[in-house]
Amino acid sequence: MDLKRISFARQILPASSAALATMLLCGCATMSLTNLTPPSLPENPSGIYTFTLRVTPQSATVVPDSIAPHIVVGAESRDMKKSDTIPGIYEFDYKLPPGQDAIGYYFLVNYSTEGNGMSAAREAYTGVARASIVRRYVLSLEVNRGPVGARIGVLGRGFTPQDLIGFDGTAVRTVYESPTSLGFFVPALAPGRTYKVTLSSAAGNSVVGTFRIDSSEVTAEPAALTLVPGQKQTLTFTISHPAPAGGLLLDVTTDVPESVIMPEVIVPEGQTTASVTVEGGKPGAGSLFLKGYGSGEVSVPVTVAPGK
Repeated sequence: MDLKRISFARQILPASSAALATMLLCGCATMSLTNLTPPSLPENPSGIYTFTLRVTPQSATVVPDSIAPHIVVGAESRDMKKSDTIPGIYEFDYKLPPGQDAIGYYFLVNYSTEGNGMSAAREAYTGVARASIVRRYVLSLEVNRGPVGARIGVLGRGFTPQDLIGFDGTAVRTVYESPTSLGFFVPALAPGRTYKVTLSSAAGNSVVGTFRIDSSEVTAEPAALTLVPGQKQTLTFTISHPAPAGGLLLDVTTDVPESVIMPEVIVPEGQTTASVTVEGGKPGAGSLFLKGYGSGEVSVPVTVAPGK
């Protein structure tokens, strides 16, 4: 019985020793590695991205001058440089190949230990990590409140002509300006409320912020229009405060679109009035509407009588 126990112990001890040797070889007991690289990296024009590692010796036996960190990308090991300002921090600037959106990598650190008159070469390494390049992100709204019709800018990167701004999930009139700038017009929704603003595209939805629609007043002169087909008349809209930067869009709609021919109405920046020419189309009767103003809606009755 005792012989069997000794035999079993002899089988266990070599395996335990091998596991211990493996732990010492990888440096688990003498070196701590912390990956400081975020999993998402905003796209930049140069296509160069910085990977950062903190190296912390866990034993006085580590020889400081022997520490040599590397980053392994695509099975290729590259030397990292010590930070000029922060002790224990190492960095590597990686040039991303064209068309690549993600980077798989891990860190490997070679170093030496000395103690009890002996020295040994060791290494420590991290698990495989992945960093993704974010080609679109939103920084902010230019402002977070304004009246119906105001043009508001959205700053960020990676915008496309297909992007749409939404208020509480409802798409609003969006203007693509450049890959770093979008604009939208405050929709004709109930004033005095704050709405959640989102950006939607094929890549998904992201929250931009919140926007409060302030109440405002608008009047129209004349208060009603009577025309015959082909006849033209000037219609002037007046707002209570000067139009904001970019102008103020008055989103005029009608329930008789075949009877009314008129251009878009925009009050110029800093002005309080805008005049447009309304032309009679097919005979009919209805109204022009402006929502989101005054008590909720401004209407101008329109009649287009048959010509003689």
